[in-house]
Amino acid sequence: MTRAPSPAAGSPRTELAEALRSCRTSYLGVALFTAVLNILYLTGSFFMLQVYDRVLPSRSVPTLVALCILALGLYGFQAILDIVRNRVLIRIAGGFAETMDRRVYHLLVKLPLRAPQMNGFEPVRDLDQIRSFMSGTGPAALFDLPWMPLYLGICYLFHPLIGLTATVGALILVAITFVTEVKVRQPSIEVSSLSSRRSSLAEASRRNSEVLHAMGMVGRFAQQWSDYGRRYVDAHQKAGDITGGMGSFSRALRMALQSAVLAVGAYLVIKQQATAGIIIAGSILSARALAPVEQVIAQWRVFVSARQSWHRLNNLLARIPDDRDMMQLPRPKGSLSVEAVSVAPPGVNMIVARDVAFVLKAGQGLGIIGPSASGKSSLVRALVGVWRPVGGKVRIDGATLDQWSSEALGEHIGYLPQDMELFAGTVAQNIARLEPEPDATKVIAAAQAAGVHELILGLPNGYETEMGEGGTALSAGQRQRVGLARALYGDPFLVVLDEPNSSLDHEGEEALTRAIMSVRARGGIAVVVAHRPSALAAVDQLLVMRGNRQQAFGPKDAVLRETLKAAMPQAAGTQAAGAPPSPLRMPVGRPREPS
Repeated sequence: MTRAPSPAAGSPRTELAEALRSCRTSYLGVALFTAVLNILYLTGSFFMLQVYDRVLPSRSVPTLVALCILALGLYGFQAILDIVRNRVLIRIAGGFAETMDRRVYHLLVKLPLRAPQMNGFEPVRDLDQIRSFMSGTGPAALFDLPWMPLYLGICYLFHPLIGLTATVGALILVAITFVTEVKVRQPSIEVSSLSSRRSSLAEASRRNSEVLHAMGMVGRFAQQWSDYGRRYVDAHQKAGDITGGMGSFSRALRMALQSAVLAVGAYLVIKQQATAGIIIAGSILSARALAPVEQVIAQWRVFVSARQSWHRLNNLLARIPDDRDMMQLPRPKGSLSVEAVSVAPPGVNMIVARDVAFVLKAGQGLGIIGPSASGKSSLVRALVGVWRPVGGKVRIDGATLDQWSSEALGEHIGYLPQDMELFAGTVAQNIARLEPEPDATKVIAAAQAAGVHELILGLPNGYETEMGEGGTALSAGQRQRVGLARALYGDPFLVVLDEPNSSLDHEGEEALTRAIMSVRARGGIAVVVAHRPSALAAVDQLLVMRGNRQQAFGPKDAVLRETLKAAMPQAAGTQAAGAPPSPLRMPVGRPREPS
């Protein structure tokens, strides 16, 4: 079986190892083909042995014709088996990649939430690298390697000196393989790292192209790009020089070994210790014995890259486990409870919301207010499950969010983030959250609940209007209202809206108020982060955040009275000192809260 990169012996079986293990039957077939192929590879040497030792001394043309026909048949069968083996390896690689493809996509989507410092496309590239190696010539060479002793053994049967010459050549090639492994390891790691950095820089440049052009930053990014590119090329060239040099040396050594075997055979013939046919047969067999090693050396850089990809992907899969097989819980309908929750951004050791605790019952609406960078958006990310709390629990109907798979939980949550984007597709597909066959009744109901039905009908193709990438076909206010309809699609139990009125006009704000009231009226829970008071018209509870902590929670009117009462002395003191008023007073404008 192929020696694809695998976990250490005794370690728990990983997802990649399980996917590879599912291919074991196909690999057994490949091993069987390899056994027959390596026996057929003896055709050339034994053909030459018979020609030199039987045909030439007897001068028998019929014997020569018979041997030629037999050899042609065996060569044809060898070609067919080789084609079949290569095609089977390609299909094994395709099946392996297909088995892991959906899991890797889930990893790709979760990676920004768990490890934002990593390149989001790295798992896809790693899987492609593994598949590329599995479908290439490397595995075939690895399958052929165990047959090397057979050819060396036959060389020893011809004569011990011939076998010894071939063995010395084999040992030298094996030593070259180990040297190649040692020398190419560091350049290969550097190539992988720089490739990831280039991809991250390219993605950042694409996302921020407007800023780069408007503020004259293109040249600075281009300098970074050139620096990464130069270092990438240098590392790539170094790795290529090592593997190419070792490969060329191994080919030259194999040719020299063939000549050495011929010379040894000639010496044995002169000493009448071997026949003339053994000279040619021994040369062919020794070359065939060393061919897999030479091919492995030539493919070593690909093998090292695949091994690195295997380990990286294994570590990520273990770090971010799959949650699709979790038990289905009942549809929530009772409460949302937040128990001393503390939140930190993924990959950052800094608490941005600390010890927040409250309980909401079905039919209630919560407004969250506070100055910028007080932890409001971070808190709601924990409420919808996209950020995991570093302390405390978020529960829906008593079940913590990690008891739900993301797919199942998403059916019961509507979320409108600050930086809301729509996807390429129609308006209806976006509202229906890209369901393959959306229910038209549910789509229209969500649009009506968001007060955007008439607006959509006024578009060129109504609900079938193509949005374009990012929803560029609509204005900012229209996109926000369509995003609100998407959040309301399917009547989710918990609807969380982060500054939902930032781009809305008066009509849009009225529609927003009605939408929040409709969520509460049907027994759902609405949570609204707001800088503008108009977004709080439909809520009955209020949470005040300040300094990344919960300052107050309770009925809206009571909390507002207490907040204003506490803010008045502070405002008087700061105005007397010439400073601006307390940030707890909600401004009319829209300060941007860092995510």
